[in-house]
Amino acid sequence: MQMSTSGASASMGTSGAGGVMVGGAMMTPDKDIVDNAVGSSEHTTLVAAVKAGGLVETLKGAGPFTVFAPTNAAFEKLPAGTVNTLIMPENKQKLTTILTYHVVPGRLMAADLKDGQTLTTVEGETLTVMAKGGSVMLRDAKGGTATVTIPNVVSSNGITHVIDTVLMPTK
Repeated sequence: MQMSTSGASASMGTSGAGGVMVGGAMMTPDKDIVDNAVGSSEHTTLVAAVKAGGLVETLKGAGPFTVFAPTNAAFEKLPAGTVNTLIMPENKQKLTTILTYHVVPGRLMAADLKDGQTLTTVEGETLTVMAKGGSVMLRDAKGGTATVTIPNVVSSNGITHVIDTVLMPTK
């Protein structure tokens, strides 16, 4: 179901049977992580990167996965030209490394993320949870932070949390 919005961020809310609005589209628990993300106008860069990185089949797999999904605006914060460089075929390994750094095995709802908790990503490095006053942030291996702007987007094979910054591994 496609709805027209002005590109405004989805309202935060809990995911009920109906799902959660993200990027003008309803994210529903009957779709997998990829099929939900494809509908979001705020995640076109991420979807293109997942395709370029060859991760579509993985993220359509049984999982479960917890995905921290950067918005288009998050990718735009990277230095000019970074995204275009990363999606070039010769940079597929680096792109895959960055993308798998945003994926954690298991189904982690926001309530499961505790302050100071360390999450081991599919890429192999860790993210540190900073949870305070109902908001959740993640600190990456380089000391950068991302804030969860829309938590608990439930898919058939995991959970997605929308974030406002691309997380960077050390590799």
